[in-house]
Amino acid sequence: MFMEITAQYLAELLGGEIQGDPKTVVTGPARIEQARKGDVCFFANPKYEHYIYDTRASVLLINKDFQPKAPIPATVIRVDDAYRAVSVLLDFYARLRRTRKRGNRFWARLSFRRSVACSARIGKGTYIYPQVYVGPNVKIGSDCILYPGVRIYHDCEIGDRCILHAGAVIGADGFGFAPQEDGSYRKIPQLGNVVVEDDVEIGANATVDRATMGSTRIHRGVKIDNLCQVAHNVEVGEDTVMAAMTGIAGSTRIGRGCKFGGQSGVNGHVTVADGTTLAAQSGIIANITQPDTTLVGYPALEYGTYMRAYALFRRSGTKSGSK
Repeated sequence: MFMEITAQYLAELLGGEIQGDPKTVVTGPARIEQARKGDVCFFANPKYEHYIYDTRASVLLINKDFQPKAPIPATVIRVDDAYRAVSVLLDFYARLRRTRKRGNRFWARLSFRRSVACSARIGKGTYIYPQVYVGPNVKIGSDCILYPGVRIYHDCEIGDRCILHAGAVIGADGFGFAPQEDGSYRKIPQLGNVVVEDDVEIGANATVDRATMGSTRIHRGVKIDNLCQVAHNVEVGEDTVMAAMTGIAGSTRIGRGCKFGGQSGVNGHVTVADGTTLAAQSGIIANITQPDTTLVGYPALEYGTYMRAYALFRRSGTKSGSK
């Protein structure tokens, strides 16, 4: 997908200092928890520190003032701000991708109102309604239905027997912006994709954003209602269901068999255990580690705890109102 680049070249590009072999070669960026040999990753959030000591990445970007607690196996490039550096890095790779695509013939019109890239692959028995857009290198499995107005951006993958309702958008950019010293924001290119596995249904005007690096992944059997938002690098476990207007913030991992009521939400960078039920208009702000728990309110509490607290709230309100 990307060209080979040395650690020395990256260090010069990012204004960093190398610790390790400057001839180390990388072929593209990846998230640190998913890294393989040939990947370049970054570390800026202390929550992910444990990954850096056994990472399989070839090159790791870290802040100059960070002091590791153990040896780091990757070649390290120390920069002033790793988060800003990765924004420059992703922008560099995005420009490379655009340059390599320039001059190629991408588009083949299936009909007057249906547009599918030449490089897209569509399985047997899949029905595509008018006004659908399918971008370059998209893969769509067999026996799917894409209703009018569906948009699937480049490099995304859709499994077998999936249903995408009108206006669903798969693979739009994740909401990634790096704050600058002058108070403005620099866009972080989103170079990953979305992978939707088999037997998934996505409602009208729902959105699933592409990953910054790696994949936003919707596992088998997930059902997403209308007007839901799934952010970049989210992973949704098998057979999870989301009612309308549910929002999942970036880099969150949702377990298997979870149930989310309407207008519920989950904070970014948290993990939600298998079988979690979240009541309508409730919000999860921290990891949920106990499986098969029913949660209510904001911040979401276990159902029994919430009801006891609610009884206290009511009594307090009654006493206050009687004065």
